[in-house]
Amino acid sequence: MNRDLTPAFAAALAEAELRPAIFFEGQFATGWLRLWSGLGEIAWNGHTWAGAGSLLGIGGIDERGEVVASGTTISLSGVPLDMVQLAIGEARQGLPGRIWLALLTKGGSIIADPVQAFAGRLDVPQITDDAATCTITLSYESRLIDLTTPRSWRYTHESQQALYPGDRGFEYVTAIQDKEVTWGRG
Repeated sequence: MNRDLTPAFAAALAEAELRPAIFFEGQFATGWLRLWSGLGEIAWNGHTWAGAGSLLGIGGIDERGEVVASGTTISLSGVPLDMVQLAIGEARQGLPGRIWLALLTKGGSIIADPVQAFAGRLDVPQITDDAATCTITLSYESRLIDLTTPRSWRYTHESQQALYPGDRGFEYVTAIQDKEVTWGRG
C-alpha cells in the first residue's frame, strides 16, 4: 500500500541504522490508554505516551492489495495480578485502537510523521497468568469485519418508525411488495 511519508521519515528509512518505535492507542471504558515501545514517557500527537519497553508486544499486521478484514493483537506482559480485574472491567468490545510505526532520531525524538499501521476495534481480551504476573492480550479486528454482521434494520414502515418516528416514507411498502405492475402494455 502506498503511504504518504514525510521527506524526513523517508530519509530515516534509508539510513543504515534504523531506530523504530511502535505507538499503541486504545480506548477503554474510562478513557484512552497510550503506550509506546520505548522507556519513559514521550510526548507525541498532543498526548503523553507511557513507555512499556519490552513488555509491549504487537501481533502481525497483515496488509494486502485486496480488501480483507484482518486483525492483530496487542499484549502487555508483566502485569501485576491486582491490575487484571481492572483490565477486564475496562475493556469494551467495539472500542477503537490504533498502532503507529515511528522512527526516532539519534537523540530519541520522533521523526515526523509516524505511519499508521493498523486501526480497528477491540474484539476480546485474553488473560494468561502464572504465580506472580500475567499477560493481557487484546485482539483487534478491522472495521471491515462489520460487513459480515447481519443488519436487523429492514425497509419497512416499522423499522423507519423506530429510527425516525413520524416519517411516512415506507408506509406503503407492504402494500406494494407483491403488487404486479403492468408496464409498457396499452
